[in-house]
Order: sequence, then structure tokens, then C-alpha cells
Amino acid sequence: MALLDILTYPDPRLRQRASPVDAVNAQVRQLAEDMAQTMYAAKGIGLAATQVGVAKRVVVMDLSAEHDQLQVLINPRVVARDGSQECEEGCLSVPDVYETVERALRVTVSYLDRDGEARQMDADGLLAVCVQHEIDHLDGKLFVDYLSRLKQDRLRKKADKRQRDEARP
Repeated sequence: MALLDILTYPDPRLRQRASPVDAVNAQVRQLAEDMAQTMYAAKGIGLAATQVGVAKRVVVMDLSAEHDQLQVLINPRVVARDGSQECEEGCLSVPDVYETVERALRVTVSYLDRDGEARQMDADGLLAVCVQHEIDHLDGKLFVDYLSRLKQDRLRKKADKRQRDEARP
């Protein structure tokens, strides 16, 4: 197992659209395991492969307090959505920023599990928010894209300053 580096906004790799996984094999399972360990270490509840610089459609999520309900979604896609909810979101790739975003209240997601088996999941509430957020990452979209232009500009300036500060010796 390895901890992976999480890309931070405005890294252009976060805008890359992920490619489908052709076959669920040991390499994909290892990626999911490394992503899970990275997510837990960063105290997150979800992580998409694009956030660690891997342009593959793989997501890990665990909303449990005990970190014992890991879900691995390979090639996930929303096949149905219903309702609307507003929820405060944060993101491991956009540190220390929390903003209210509107998402579907309920979604149905089809995906492959760790064994390559086709599955379908109905999600609502926080799980629905999390899965939509992570699938957005796979499509090169960030939660900040849902914000007003003014808020996006402020966040971009703040992120640029953070990168400059981190680059100083």
C-alpha cells in the first residue's frame, strides 16, 4: 500500500476526463486500495483517481465514522436522478474551502465492483452528494464550478497564492 499525492486546485490535471477501466485486474484493485489509504489519511470521505493523477474511472468512498464501509466504484455513471438538495461540500483537492452546492437528492448509479461485477446503487442524502461529487471529478469538473464567477475568481487567486507560497524555499 502507498499513500498517493493529492492534486490541488488549480492543477490542470484535475480537469482531465478519466478513461474507462477496460478490465478490473490486480493493478486496478491496488490503485483502489492505495486511493482508500490516501483518502483515510487525508480524512476524506471520497476520492476519485483523477485527484491522484490517474486518469481512470475509479472512485473510493467511505462515509462511516469507523472507516469500515469502503465502497469502490469502477466506471461509475449516474443512470437516474431525482429531486434537489443543497449541501455544503468540501474537497481534498480544494483544501479548506466549503461551499453550498445544489445536487440531485437521489441518484441511481451503475458501476463495477472490485471483482468486476456489474452493480447498481440507489443513493440519497450525503451518499448521493458524495457519489455525484466524485463522478464530477472523473469528468474533469470540480465543485467550485457550481459557484458564482466571483467566488470562483476569489478561490483561484487564493489557490494561486497558496501555490506560490508552497514553492518558496
